[in-house]
Amino acid sequence: MNLNSEIQFYTELRTVDKARLLNLFLHELAEEARATYGPAEQVHDGAHLRFVNELVHRLTRVIEQLLAEEATRPADDVVLRMLLAPRADKVAEKLVFNAYARAIQGFESYDTTVLMGS
Repeated sequence: MNLNSEIQFYTELRTVDKARLLNLFLHELAEEARATYGPAEQVHDGAHLRFVNELVHRLTRVIEQLLAEEATRPADDVVLRMLLAPRADKVAEKLVFNAYARAIQGFESYDTTVLMGS
């Protein structure tokens, strides 16, 4: 995966599509996090479950900032580097890369001409 090309792709998206992609990523990340606990919901990898939870916490705020068009939101490259930069923890890196790969494959940019409630 080429970080610079992913940043360029994300930067060129419309704001609503950035939010959609991040939301899809979070959905896929939650799927990846299921590997951190067993069928009885007993956590066997608390460190990585916490990692996912922290990432969800940060990205839900970014999505809120995108949709509110806050000028103080993190720059696009900062968001993508937070997700896709190499990590010392290779298990965490694999969680993110797997989720991102599925999210980007399932993502389709489209024009939203009518939004609910508008």
